[in-house]
Amino acid sequence: MPDHAADSSLTERRNPRTVDIDLATPIEIVDAIAAEDRGVPAAVAAERESIAQAVAMAESVFRNGGRLFYVGAGTSGRLGVLDAAECPPTFGTDPEMVQGLIAGGAPALTRAQEGAEDRPEDGARDIAGRAVGPNDFVVGIAASGATPYVRGALRAARAVGARTAIVACTPIGDDLRAEVDVAILPIVGPEVLTGSTRMKAGTATKLVLNTITTGAMIRIGKTYGNLMVDLRATNAKLAARSERIVAEVFNISRAEARRVLDAAQGGVKVAIVMRARGVSRAQAEQLLAQADGVLRQVIGPPPPAGA
Repeated sequence: MPDHAADSSLTERRNPRTVDIDLATPIEIVDAIAAEDRGVPAAVAAERESIAQAVAMAESVFRNGGRLFYVGAGTSGRLGVLDAAECPPTFGTDPEMVQGLIAGGAPALTRAQEGAEDRPEDGARDIAGRAVGPNDFVVGIAASGATPYVRGALRAARAVGARTAIVACTPIGDDLRAEVDVAILPIVGPEVLTGSTRMKAGTATKLVLNTITTGAMIRIGKTYGNLMVDLRATNAKLAARSERIVAEVFNISRAEARRVLDAAQGGVKVAIVMRARGVSRAQAEQLLAQADGVLRQVIGPPPPAGA
């Protein structure tokens, strides 16, 4: 039997629907890729219960002062770093709360680091370097389910009592299942280009990671309904969004919303409590602290959309 026939990873198999893609016209290439991509959301939805378990684990970890780590190599690692990097501006979190670890370190974000993913000891070292412990949650990301760097990180995390999960786009063996608390396996099938997991597998992974962090942040009170009330206005776009949120909650002008935000030193949640309860900034912060940051518990439900 040829070696390739023994490779059980779906991500490395040839796609029978695209064997002649090198003869296709530009529009045929676009149509072929789009046809493959249409199955990705369904594959992710099929893992809804496992993703929900990961959301609950992340929520529990955050409530106890722990951290979420994404660990991956190549595309998988870059997606983890991306999701982690988007949490502070979106949810006002400390950058330490969600972290991305990638084989080869920061240089691997923009240039492939050959061989970095093949060393499980590097994964273990990176876990130890972040002082991962029982209060943390480590999510390994490996489209093929077999990346040594990720396996080493998961083993090291489990050894110190951290909760663990794997996100893969191929069925995994019992040995890997034994190393994690939850397995998230959106099976998207062979790629348009054989082994190019930056495509369907990457898209599925991005959807899963988005859901884990967004779901956990919602659960710990980082939103008010579907409003991003803990965002950090680090640029003009986010400053404008802060104004729109406050304006919508109270049905006031943008100029008035800006004045409320200025009094709250830019904090959207604090600004909303100050105006709704008629209190000072310090009092608003105290009320939020007493409610574990959950705005709904301080001022009631948000206004209906479009009101």
